[in-house]
Amino acid sequence: SVNLQGADLSSVNLQGADLTGANLQGADLQGAKLQRANLEGANLEGADLQGANLSGAKIRKSDREKIEQEGVDLSEVVWID
Repeated sequence: SVNLQGADLSSVNLQGADLTGANLQGADLQGAKLQRANLEGANLEGADLQGANLSGAKIRKSDREKIEQEGVDLSEVVWID
């Protein structure tokens, strides 16, 4: 799996990307386009997702608390058990 720990990915276009199991710990994902991205099992601990578009993104339900931040819209996320 890819290691993007602490990477500056602000405003990057990752629409439809397969980020299964990716290490995104502490990554700057502000304003990133993550529509339909597969983030299942990705490490999102401390990632800044403010303003990121997560519409249709697949994320494990167990990771919800790691990404609940002010300014992050999770209404369109596809939650996976």
